[in-house]
Amino acid sequence: MMSIKSRVVLGSAVALLALAGCSPKDADKNTSATTAPAAEKEAVAATVNGTPISAKQLDMIMKQQGAQGMPNNPETRKVVIENMALQLLVAQEATKKGLDKTPETLAQIEMTKQSILANAFVQDYTKNNKVSDEQLAAEYDKLKAQASGNQYKARHILVEKEDDAKAIIAKLNKDPKAFDALAKAQSKDPGSKDKGGDLGWFDPHSMVPEFGAALAKLTKGKFTEEPVKTQFGYHVIMLDDTRPNTTTIPPLEQIKAGLTQQLGQQNLKKLLDEMKAKAKIVITETPAAAPVTPAITPEAAPASAPATASAPEKK
Repeated sequence: MMSIKSRVVLGSAVALLALAGCSPKDADKNTSATTAPAAEKEAVAATVNGTPISAKQLDMIMKQQGAQGMPNNPETRKVVIENMALQLLVAQEATKKGLDKTPETLAQIEMTKQSILANAFVQDYTKNNKVSDEQLAAEYDKLKAQASGNQYKARHILVEKEDDAKAIIAKLNKDPKAFDALAKAQSKDPGSKDKGGDLGWFDPHSMVPEFGAALAKLTKGKFTEEPVKTQFGYHVIMLDDTRPNTTTIPPLEQIKAGLTQQLGQQNLKKLLDEMKAKAKIVITETPAAAPVTPAITPEAAPASAPATASAPEKK
């Protein structure tokens, strides 16, 4: 992942490249019409061949770098200004050579612009859509309810076609002990296949909904009589055992920060999903075949998740 520092430099390069888009001769012509008025209205941290680096740009970078632990003092500001000046100087030279008009450069500029705008949208949404106390209380009650349920120990066999799942169920009806061998031979779940489909102990809320619902209907030692369809394929599930969930939920005040961040991410994801559903997205490139994913997925975070910095996203 690109570091914040790299994004800042790249983002600054886009803004400064636009300022350096004219030749030195053109810059001289436009000084009175564009550069000078801007300089009068906005504080300038430095100039490079007459092109200003605004104090606002400097402050923006200092703020972002401050989040990474860099002190905001005269010494570090001087270093940042020197780096920005060098970047602008190189950008001016690139513009002289016409590199600002190459397809590759224009594509990168457009991608950077989209990234900046998308980040601005997310920041604006987060700022103006705070998680309410009512939402926090409801989510906390949900966590406590989940912690009061059971944990399950189960096995499953994942296949692509419903007919294959039905054939496996027919074999299990004749010999339930064949589950282990059938899982090793036919399951598409790389995480449990070699273990005979064993998923170990888990909270049912960590499963995709269809899987968890089917599991809840089983009794110990029984398997699903019909294939269970999920986004990953068709499952045959056997319940080996259950036990009370012993997870202890800390007081709300102890997990409030993490829970707030988790809910904020969920609210944002819901908004983005709605935007995506309403948009007309046409993918013209044929995607590569996606790898088969295990049945367990972070559909709902375990009860201990709010204590962490953030909750994982559903794949």
